[in-house]
Amino acid sequence: MYLYYLIALVIIAVDQLTKWAIVKTMELGEEIIIIENFFSLTSHRNKGAAWGILQGQMMFFYIVTVIVVIGVIYYMQKYAKESKMLAISLSFILGGAIGNFIDRLFRKEVVDFFDFIIFNYDFPIFNIADSALVVGVFLIIIATIIDETKKGKAKK
Repeated sequence: MYLYYLIALVIIAVDQLTKWAIVKTMELGEEIIIIENFFSLTSHRNKGAAWGILQGQMMFFYIVTVIVVIGVIYYMQKYAKESKMLAISLSFILGGAIGNFIDRLFRKEVVDFFDFIIFNYDFPIFNIADSALVVGVFLIIIATIIDETKKGKAKK
């Protein structure tokens, strides 16, 4: 079980290290083009959530994150022992949630830097923690589909 908390800890460490590197080496708004018209590192700050919604609602984010972290830990302890994929997905969600929580707590904003243009759409700038949250949710969906398929086959 400790392995799954270690995964979350690695995600938090990589997230915070990359954010620190961006803050220390780039000016706010500075862009480093990696792949022309596709991928850049852009120093950006977000005081809200995805796509900049709920700007400045820090108390809301503090409360929601604490609830999410408690819920994830509860599910990891109670259900993740039965499914490695569920445990890994919850690890990613835990790491991502705590990574952005640290920013909100100490910086009062989240440091974002991955900037993609996909089919001429300038996707909102994001970070490692955001990526971990998305991967974690995606893996939960897959784990749920696999689990429901197994239950369906067991009934037959």
